[in-house]
Amino acid sequence: MNPAARSADTDALVRLDRAHLVHPVTNWRQHEERGPLILTEARGPWLKDASGHELLDGFAGLWCVNVGYGQESVVRAATEQLHKLPYATGYFDFASEPAIRLAAKLVDITPPSLTRAYLTLGGSEAVDAAARFIVQYWNAVGRPAKKHFISQERGYHGSSSTGAGLTALPVFHRGFDLPLPTQHYIPSPNPYRHPQGGDAQALIAASVASLRAKVAELGADNVAAFFCEPVQGSGGVIVPPVGWLKAMRDAARELDILFVVDEVITGFGRTGPMFACDAEGVEPDLMTLAKGLTSGYLPMGATMLSEKVYAGIADAAPAGVPVGHGATYSAHPVSAAVALEVLRLYTEGGVIANAQRVAPAFAAALDGLRSHPLVGDARCRGLLGALELVSSKATKRGFGAVPGLAERLFASAYRNGVVFRCFGDGVLGFAPALTYTHGDVEQLFARVRKVLDEALAWPDVRAALAD
Repeated sequence: MNPAARSADTDALVRLDRAHLVHPVTNWRQHEERGPLILTEARGPWLKDASGHELLDGFAGLWCVNVGYGQESVVRAATEQLHKLPYATGYFDFASEPAIRLAAKLVDITPPSLTRAYLTLGGSEAVDAAARFIVQYWNAVGRPAKKHFISQERGYHGSSSTGAGLTALPVFHRGFDLPLPTQHYIPSPNPYRHPQGGDAQALIAASVASLRAKVAELGADNVAAFFCEPVQGSGGVIVPPVGWLKAMRDAARELDILFVVDEVITGFGRTGPMFACDAEGVEPDLMTLAKGLTSGYLPMGATMLSEKVYAGIADAAPAGVPVGHGATYSAHPVSAAVALEVLRLYTEGGVIANAQRVAPAFAAALDGLRSHPLVGDARCRGLLGALELVSSKATKRGFGAVPGLAERLFASAYRNGVVFRCFGDGVLGFAPALTYTHGDVEQLFARVRKVLDEALAWPDVRAALAD
């Protein structure tokens, strides 16, 4: 933010933020020193900060603003519901029309195996609910030893007390006594980093073998579930080969463990179809959803259950005794009303169809940057993509010796009027709104190229390339 362009009100906000607001996933003391980047307006794919600086959002907020900013019909849906019924609890058998209709709609559009929807406030809560339901299910069906969970290295499943342990990123474990003894990982299905990454079938076979080996190590009677993302998001946009998800589903079924697909990022048209599972006809036992469910306009997520899991829990509950899971804002009527309108825009409003038309240009723009001296890999599925920066294309060596690279890349992007995700290991993540035009894609990657060219001129980056 340009200090000269800031108003006295903005300066006051900066002071208040530094003194009082705890920000997610940041270094608290460092944030106190540098202060916030205060956003004030948004329209379409564009953001504006408190100094009037305009930014092209290449990350849809946080993988979530799929329909773009300022969709008037979504605002109307929220406003009308606020006037009509601003809150309704789901406790004591109460319900609201938007929540009922949303649950039915989600069952209609998710894979056929999923027949029940528990509505949450976001992805982390959806994952936490899934884990609780899984424990309850195995206890209910008389197999209480099945308490161990398997997920994947570089996977992200939220930052709740349980989900942060399923997440396999060290920053979410440090100081939190995670992972738990019941949480285990198998390797990430990363084609770029896998020894046989160019051979899709070999990578798929290696992932299946890793899952089988981990279950054998723990004992099949002790393993409750396998959690995975169809495309690993916060781990660096890792795109496994086509066929991987179905192979893992088949393996989980054979191993008698529940198969949980986390589509918090990949759902609602992000990877092409409505859900990434749809591309391979995968029917999970549970699915977690959020982000694009409301396009980020209001908090909401969902834990989708198969009838097998739902009935296993329901049938074992003693007569008149509740299943002890819930939250004050579960199935919030205003969030549900917003979600229903967002879902309408995806289909009747043509948002997903637009994303499918623009996706080839997005992929081509990413591929076009492979020739840049800093780019080792470009990968995507639908409008979810990444560039992986390396100091040696031959050895795929990263930039670990270059201090603060992610922060410097972000600052360069900000100066150049673009926002994207800068991961700590040299991966740049992109998840533009599904309403992007071909012109927006062209602008996005023109600005990204400027950022890469700036970085190429930094002395320590050039020194790393010369080593």
